Amino acid sequence: MGNLLCCVLVKQSDVAIKERFGKFQKVLNPGLQFVPWVIGDYVAGHLTLRLQQLDVQCETKTKDNVFVTVVASIQYRVLVDKASDAFYRLSNPTSQIKAYVFDVIRACVPKLNLDDVFEQKNEIAKSVEEELDKAMTAYAKDVLDMVMMTQYFDTMRDIGASSKSSSVFIPHGPGAVADVAAQIRNGLLQAHQTNA
Repeated sequence: MGNLLCCVLVKQSDVAIKERFGKFQKVLNPGLQFVPWVIGDYVAGHLTLRLQQLDVQCETKTKDNVFVTVVASIQYRVLVDKASDAFYRLSNPTSQIKAYVFDVIRACVPKLNLDDVFEQKNEIAKSVEEELDKAMTAYAKDVLDMVMMTQYFDTMRDIGASSKSSSVFIPHGPGAVADVAAQIRNGLLQAHQTNA
């Protein structure tokens, strides 16, 4: 019905991109908008202005040959005044953000030992955030926050510190139940042998 009346509804916290015969015209703000299709106007797409979060998992090796999985959570949003740049210059923003995060983490972590990675996680996070901010501001994305999860570092540190670790790794996959059962069985057998 909206197409017949040349009206388009843009939802709150979204913007729409208006084109005329394939050429950018303007950014449509939330509300009821007039888009006269009879003269070649149409909505090319929508962008959300909401805060978005992207979790990036990066596996890399430390200087002392320990493989770690770094989880980085990046919060970003589209800059309102550069919405057209965000629409036309980025084809797949999540993949591009992931690529920048991978580059920085894989450049920083291999230079450090496992303990140093844990101690310098804030510096690594700051490096990732600065690099993302430089790169994505040009593409009309604003990186608001970046947090590195440390539970993997904590687990690896505990395992390295104690050979009598009681950690059980729970994989997620089709054979996960068998793996968990085998880990529990082996743990009980080791405990029984130690007590005997």
